[in-house]
Amino acid sequence: MSAGGLTETKPATPEIQKIADQVKLQLEGKTNEKYLVFVAIQYKAQVVAGINYFIKVSVSNSTDECVHLRVFQSLPHENKGPSLTSYETGKTKADPLNYF
Repeated sequence: MSAGGLTETKPATPEIQKIADQVKLQLEGKTNEKYLVFVAIQYKAQVVAGINYFIKVSVSNSTDECVHLRVFQSLPHENKGPSLTSYETGKTKADPLNYF
């Protein structure tokens, strides 16, 4: 992974699901929504002074509704959890996961 560039889209891993779960409450606070379904599907990563994760999350069992999250994970020595830096709602499973 080169610094600054986004990786290819990859299937979500248990680690990516954990990161999404850690910022779920932050997203719910910003959108004023409760997400009963919150399943990470895909992600991209960008190395900066830490890592930006762009994560596509399914938020419905009955539709293909998704949200896109941008989550910043600081360097390990900073000992900070992930933080939600941006998000896009109204997405579908077919929408590409791009920089935002």
